Amino acid sequence: MKHGRLPWFAPQALSDEQRGLYEQIVGGPRGQGPRPFPLADEEGRLHGPFNALLTSPEVGAAVQELGAAIRYRSSLPARAREIAILELAVRRRCAFEWFAHERVGRAAGLGDEEIAALRSGEGCATLDRTEALVRRLVRTMLANRDVDDALYAQAETTLGVRMLMDLVALVGYYDLLALSLQLWRTPLPDGARSPFE
Repeated sequence: MKHGRLPWFAPQALSDEQRGLYEQIVGGPRGQGPRPFPLADEEGRLHGPFNALLTSPEVGAAVQELGAAIRYRSSLPARAREIAILELAVRRRCAFEWFAHERVGRAAGLGDEEIAALRSGEGCATLDRTEALVRRLVRTMLANRDVDDALYAQAETTLGVRMLMDLVALVGYYDLLALSLQLWRTPLPDGARSPFE
């Protein structure tokens, strides 16, 4: 069965290497506890970018571990992290990232007005200083692949170097996922609609 441009890998059809990566994904923090969206369909086939990672298990393992570190071990507060991901999803028009992280963002405390402002690109007065700066940094990094000295100084003072590094890694990781999702034409789960139509 095709899933975009790739086969949609069923767990029973995986090679040993693929099976190892599959178990890392479903057995790791993404697969534990309550999930805002399903990681796999009822047959165990992975949704989103994870199906594509199975095509190259060694690289896929490194990519999924980076993602787990960014999601579950980063110094970024949960709301700021989800604001950054949603901002990137809008800038890259990545429907799957929006689909997944709108739900994660709500679980992290983002409200309807904040979600709507992120999707439309409008300002949002309820974001705190750190969150507003994270949003500005993501926009600037995606547009310029850099930040000027004044914005860097503000980031260094407000976020600190560690949190800024975590944000740079987040932008690089989710930009990689957005590219992968686009290139492989990865569909949304059944019944989900793109927010960018």
